[in-house]
Formats: sequence, C-alpha cells, structure tokens
Amino acid sequence: MSSPAARRAQLEALVEAQSATRANPPLLLPADPYFDLAGEEFGRRLMLTTATTGQEYCLRPEYTLPIVTDYIANGVGQPAAFSYFGPIFRQRQDGPAEFEQAGLELLAQPDGDIALHQVLTFARAALDLYAVSAPAIRLGGVGLFETLLAQLDMPDPWRPRIRQRFGHTEALERLLTRLAVAPTLERSPQPAREALLTEITEQMVDAGLSLSEGRTPDEIASRYLEQQALDAELVPAATLALLRDYLAISGPALQALTRIEQLALRHGLDLAAPLRALRRHLDELGTVADVSFDGSFSPRLDYYTGVVFEVVGQDGQALVSGGQYDRLLERLGAAAPIAASGCAVWVDRLEAECVR
Repeated sequence: MSSPAARRAQLEALVEAQSATRANPPLLLPADPYFDLAGEEFGRRLMLTTATTGQEYCLRPEYTLPIVTDYIANGVGQPAAFSYFGPIFRQRQDGPAEFEQAGLELLAQPDGDIALHQVLTFARAALDLYAVSAPAIRLGGVGLFETLLAQLDMPDPWRPRIRQRFGHTEALERLLTRLAVAPTLERSPQPAREALLTEITEQMVDAGLSLSEGRTPDEIASRYLEQQALDAELVPAATLALLRDYLAISGPALQALTRIEQLALRHGLDLAAPLRALRRHLDELGTVADVSFDGSFSPRLDYYTGVVFEVVGQDGQALVSGGQYDRLLERLGAAAPIAASGCAVWVDRLEAECVR
C-alpha cells in the first residue's frame, strides 16, 4: 500500500496533468461574496478577520469563487480550465480547521456535457489513487427540479422561494408544511402603509434604534407588506402533493429516473431534456460505480444549474462533490450565464477512507 505522502504526490501529478492553469488564489479573501452566495450557514464556518477599514475578510474556505472571480476580472468568454491543490480553512466539528482540497474547474467550454464528463473523469481518477474502486455516487438534478418547478400550478412569487430551499431538506419541508396549512389560517386585513410606517417608526424610537443605520422603517414596512401579500397567495394542494412525490424519489439511478418519467407522464409535464442529460452521464459512469439518484439532492448553493454529484464514503461524508454551476458567473458580474463545471476532492477524507 502506498504511503500517504506517495498518494499525495500522485494526486498532485494528477492535478498537474489536467492541461489546466494551476490556480493559487490569495489566502485572505473578502468575506461578503461568501455571505451573499452561500448564506449564513456557510458563513458560520468561515475564519473571519476585520481590517482597519471595517472590511471583513476570511481565510480561503474553497477555491471555486476566487477562481471564477479572477476569470471574470480578466475578461470572460474564452474557454478556460483551472486546477488546484492546497489548503482551505473552515471551522469544523470533526477535524482541524485547516485541510487540503484538490479540484478542477472548467469555464466557458463549448460543450457543457463534455466538460462535466471531464470533471467526472478527474474525480474518478482521484478516487482510483486512493483505491476507492467501486464508489457510491449520488446524482442530483438541479436543472430537472427547476424545469419541474417552472411547470407547476402555483403563484409565481413562490417559485424562487421554493428554489432557494431546494437542497435544504428541513427548510424546504418547513415551507411546504406552511403552504399546506395556509388555507386554514385566519387572515387579518393588510394595514395601510402609512399607518404601518408610523407604528414601526414609533417602536424603533421607543427601543432606541437608529432610523437611518441598518434597516429603515420604510424597508421594514415594505418587507412586511410583501410577506403579507405573499402569504395570501395559495399553492394548490395537488401541486404540493406532486412536489412531495418528486422530492421523495430516491434510489438506484435508473429506477429513480424511470419513476420521474412516469410522474411526468401522469401530470403532463415535459422533463425530457434534463432527464436525457442525466441518462447520458449515467451511461458514461457505466457499471463501475454504485450510482443513485436523489430527487431532493442539491449542493446548498443556489448557483448550481444542471447535473450535480457527490461521491460518498463509508461514513456518509462526501469524498468528492461538484457539478454544473452555469449561474455563478452571472451572479458575479458576467453579462450572461456561462457554462461551468467543477469538483472538489476532500483529501483528508480520502486518506481516512483509504485506511478503512
């Protein structure tokens, strides 16, 4: 059996062999983009510091965001490939806050499916180095869920809220439960805006809160009225049942995708295009892996757009994770969505898996 040092050297050689630019972003990065894109849950794991200017920074928690940010700053449009292998920093309950990741990011490639296949091939090669010969792979379909959501019978304002919670199993379940009981709630008349604004202002003054720093009375009133209007928009019970049926589909990939096809046929939904994409990548994985599909699975970042995956170890933790994230470049300032695929390899978890 190879030593850990020898395996790391092999992984380093694999990273170098990808015909990609070796990326080495700064160790200290602005924290705001991570809070904006990944939310408070991810933000709680950042290693933070504050500059004398008040600007908040974090030790590099991952590679994708700084790689994409730099790519945009240097002009988007040309196909680019980046590989990396180095330390990242996150607060964790089960290990040190500093650990290593390796990965591959493919941006603006002419064929998104081919790019994702290349990413999967890189991931499989990394697993082979650590003798994970029959990996358990979980696939998810962000594009499939978004296609489903766009065709469901519901008020439009609820679609982005449901999408934002996709992949957050508990949060999405709370929202669907809330929507299911909404018709039984007694609704009070919506207060007039001026009266509400006066009441909020008085309460803030009484509490000694600033009317100009932080959220203003006008912003609080607008948010309250928006939420009241949204609560009055009901989602049909049949739509909620269909959503729950879809999210409950999980198991061997071929069987799960067949169940989704049957669900689409029963309800007159057109899910053909995203299902074809999933089947193509399933065929490419062949029989060397235990591949499942989970209708509720998505990385907990809303910029993923297509096929997503994770390779799970014996303890249930992800050894490799990634997928297609076409929306990220647009979120960071690109004028339009740009095809992107990538994955991150958790080196410490692979080393632990190797000795089991």
